[in-house]
Parts: sequence; C-alpha cells; structure tokens
Amino acid sequence: MYVEEIFLKDFRNFAELNLKLDPAINIFLGQNAQGKTNILESVHLAALGKSRAASDIELIRWDSPAALMKLKYFKTDLPHDLSFELAAGKRRKILFDGQPLRPKELVGKLNSVMFSPEDLFMFKGSPANRRRFLDAEISQASPVYFSDLSAYNRLTDQRNNLLKKIREGFARPDNLDLWTEQLAGVAAKVTVKRLNTVYKLNILSNLMQRKISSQSENLAVVYDFHGLETADRDALKNIGINAENLQNLTGEKVVKELAELYHRILRERKFSDIKRGSTSLGPHLDDLKVFVNNRELRLYGSQGQMRTAALALKLSELQFLKSETGEYPVLLLDDVMSELDSDRREQLLIFLRREKIQTLITATDAAYFPSIYFGKNFVVKAGTVR
Repeated sequence: MYVEEIFLKDFRNFAELNLKLDPAINIFLGQNAQGKTNILESVHLAALGKSRAASDIELIRWDSPAALMKLKYFKTDLPHDLSFELAAGKRRKILFDGQPLRPKELVGKLNSVMFSPEDLFMFKGSPANRRRFLDAEISQASPVYFSDLSAYNRLTDQRNNLLKKIREGFARPDNLDLWTEQLAGVAAKVTVKRLNTVYKLNILSNLMQRKISSQSENLAVVYDFHGLETADRDALKNIGINAENLQNLTGEKVVKELAELYHRILRERKFSDIKRGSTSLGPHLDDLKVFVNNRELRLYGSQGQMRTAALALKLSELQFLKSETGEYPVLLLDDVMSELDSDRREQLLIFLRREKIQTLITATDAAYFPSIYFGKNFVVKAGTVR
C-alpha cells in the first residue's frame, strides 16, 4: 500500500499543493509551523476520518469558504481515489473512486499508522490514549470491530443518560434492564477482539523491543480489566480469559460466556451505577499495562525505556496490520527523529528500508538522515513545498 499523490486546496495553510510521493521514504524538512505536519494530517484524515482539529472549520485555510483534500493511492496493487470536500457549516463530502462514501464506511479503505512525539509518552498519559491506540489499530483491520465499537459507545452513552434520569427521578430503575443486556452482549464482542489483538501485539512488540534495545529488554503488554473484583477475575479465568497470560480466543462460546459475566456484574451494580450516573464496567474503562523486564513501565520506566517501548508498539502495529490485511500501512512519522537517540534512529530507518514501508517523515534537521540517497526529500516553507 502506498500513496502516489496528494492534492490539497485551501487545506490548513496550503493554498494549493500537488505532491508526487515516493513509494518508499518521503522526508519533509523545514522549521516549525511551516505546514509539514499538515501534509501528514491529510493522509491520517483519509485513513481514519479524524484529525487534530476540533472541527472541520479548522482544516479550512483562513478566509476560504471550503477546502479539498484528494489522495491517489494503491492498495493490493489496485489504484484508488479518496477525496474530502470540507465547507463551513456543512457536512463533509467523502468520495471513494468517484462514489459517495458514508463516514462509517471510510475506515479500512486506506490504512495508516501515525507516530508523533506525544506517543513517546503514551504510558504516562490517561488510559483513554492507550484505548484510542488499540481501537484505531483494530478498526483499520476489521470493519466488524469498528461497527461493534461504534454500537458499544452509543449504547454506553444511552445507558449513562438513562442512569442519570433514574437518579433524578425521571425514569424507573427497571427501564435499565434491556439496555444492560444489550450493552453486555456488544461489550463482550469488543473485549474479545481486543484481547486477541493484545495477544498478537504482545508477541510482535517484544520482538521489536529486543531489536531496538540490542536484546537487553523484554516487553510485555497486558490487557487490564478496570473495576473487576477478585471473584470476577476468577470467573474470567474459568471461561478461558487470563489477562496476564493471554492466549488466542476463538469461538462464540467465549463471547457468550463473557457477555453473561458482564450482564451479571452490571445487574449487581445497578443501584451503584444509578447513584454515580455512569456505567462502572466495560471496555470504555479498560487499559493497557506495559512491562519492561517485569517492571511496569508507567511506574518504574526510564524516559529512554518509554521511548523505546512506544516505538516498539508502533512498529508492532505495522506488523499487526500487515498480518491482518496482507500489506503494510502507510507510516507517518511526525517530528519523532529528534526525540530518538542516534542508535534508535538508525534501527528505525534500517527497518523501514528493509521492509519497504512507505513512510512520510517530518523533521527540522537533515542531519537525522544518511547523506546517501534516502528516498524523496522536500523542503516545506510557509505553505509551499519544493
């Protein structure tokens, strides 16, 4: 998979831009606030429909009524066009190969992995950051998961709204039963898919960690069920789920038994959930714990170990998507070279060249890259590219 061409019109700080990309490495050099990240953001937007912007208005160039972003790319050796038309006060218009595309149909059309300096410290941040990392990865590989996750989030919001109404006396407690049953069923599907993914990530990221650390560090990724009592964790093990030692989970039986467990616990917590006005159990609260040499990274890891582990996880994400879809996604590296020491930079670049992964890299200094020919180089300045 690779992007052949990017066309931007009135997108962020670009009045008009037409870029022909190399199928391998593309380096965008320039000072800060010149537009380098905006180029990567256009690819990320095409892949996931999301950007750094709070609304589409922020993606439209100042004093312009609308913006256009269009990508030409190859997936499984077939050419595709994907375009976004953005206008103030209107819904975005998405076209795939010239045909209208609904936003929920977008994910999976073009796969990308984005790595920014914030990701180097994902272990210090909130669990929501780690859940987003996991959900974005699985959604690109599985439209079914993306649909289940959307349904779960919708059901959680509806159940939480009902909990508040019951607490305030505007609804009856028995109105909750149907929502609880539906939520438990979808929660089980989401959780089992996450567990299977973490099982694969655990293997892949440890291999990457050992390569980057010159075989000195082992990395383990653990799925953390939030808010389970000891007895409930024992019940998980009875149905074949051990978060500390995951194995590939198959069959509808595991999903069914996990749904029954969720349903039972949520029924038992019915009145405590009403009192707090929110659902106290489910994948919307779960987390990932990462260990390096058996020590939890968030609590005991050095800054260097956190950077190495974050890099290992992102590289394992590439491998995971390849194993699920048959080809590597496009990799977007936004100003991370300056955050890595020379050894880690070298290991990263060797890996990208060896695996022939199309990569778009932004940087402020050409010294981070070899002096020999290394892909296609661009200079970005004040919304222009040469």
